[in-house]
Amino acid sequence: MGIKEELSEMQSKIAQGLEKAYLKMIEFKIQKNSPLVISRDGKIIEIPASELREFLKNRKK
Repeated sequence: MGIKEELSEMQSKIAQGLEKAYLKMIEFKIQKNSPLVISRDGKIIEIPASELREFLKNRKK
């Protein structure tokens, strides 16, 4: 396998790991009924756990 293929495979694995970590964080926030705090357009925004539940429900469809 060449360098480009190895890098592509590594990038894919990293992306999958980040996606898995993101989903676990959302599940944790839902479990603790804690908002997810993000920055959007330079402003701090809290997303309530109830909206996170809807996000996960719609994502699994």
